[in-house]
Amino acid sequence: MKHLLTALFVAGGVAALAAAPCPASFKMMKCPASGGRTQPALVRFSPAAEARPLIVVLHTWSAGAANGGRYAIPAEKYDFHMISPDFCGSNAVGNPLSMGSDTAVADIVSAVEWMKTKAKVDPERIYLLGGSGGGHMALLMAGRHPELWSAVSAWCPISDLTEWCRHGRDRYTKQIIANLKGDPRTDPEAAKEAAKRSPITCLAAAKTVPLDIATGIHDGHRGSVPISQALIAFNAVAAAEDRVPEADIRTMTQQERAPEGPAPAPDPGYGERQLHFRRISGNTRVTIFEGGHDILSDYGFAWLSRQRKGRPADWSPLPAEAATATGLTR
Repeated sequence: MKHLLTALFVAGGVAALAAAPCPASFKMMKCPASGGRTQPALVRFSPAAEARPLIVVLHTWSAGAANGGRYAIPAEKYDFHMISPDFCGSNAVGNPLSMGSDTAVADIVSAVEWMKTKAKVDPERIYLLGGSGGGHMALLMAGRHPELWSAVSAWCPISDLTEWCRHGRDRYTKQIIANLKGDPRTDPEAAKEAAKRSPITCLAAAKTVPLDIATGIHDGHRGSVPISQALIAFNAVAAAEDRVPEADIRTMTQQERAPEGPAPAPDPGYGERQLHFRRISGNTRVTIFEGGHDILSDYGFAWLSRQRKGRPADWSPLPAEAATATGLTR
């Protein structure tokens, strides 16, 4: 029997409410948070007797723990333990504890440690996935706590909050200012706090973690996050010789097209979507595909399922059945 969780999706650039079916094996629970608090979490425990992978899925910018219901189908397909923690809830309500604060970071750590005590977790297969605001936190957690993760998958992420204020949309700029209690473009203290909460400042610590970053080329035009945010995140981890030149970042971000050069090899896991740009540097990859503010959830799960802690990233092609896409609001 299935119950319904409300999730947000985007179609044609217009936000709409949709009911996401969530199997009965998923439960809303209270799990520990930092500072002796508790937090809501959507949880799935695999019924398998042997140790199974754990995937931590992170909610979008304006959502909370129940937003993890969008990942229920692939979590069941791969039989992963899953937790979608609240980590201080929505970033859209003027809450200084949200949006990558030390408290929000610590809440995700607490959720991982709690799952290790409640389930038989394979320690070589602890994964992290998020899109949009969840992509922001996935990158931040990769940089702040690389020791936790076997691999991280981040889609249409925000990597530099101050830069997003300069080139993003007014409502998100207002939310960032409210959360920081100051405008990072003009207030030095707010700028310092924004930097601390921006993955760009800590991602260099994630070089040993398999990290897959992806976004649709039209995001920022038909979506809320310019693709430059994904590309500068890649550059923060990549070796100097592999970084994407600033001129190419401007071309892709402003003109919605790939720079001059050879096209990426087709990836069956993306189905019929064209890959406009792809670059790999060691354990880190960035992909710009035909789409907008989108996440290919099945692709994320399929890629993560191949990764093991302490091993180099497995970049072998994925099968076509990984190509299911979900639009995100933010």
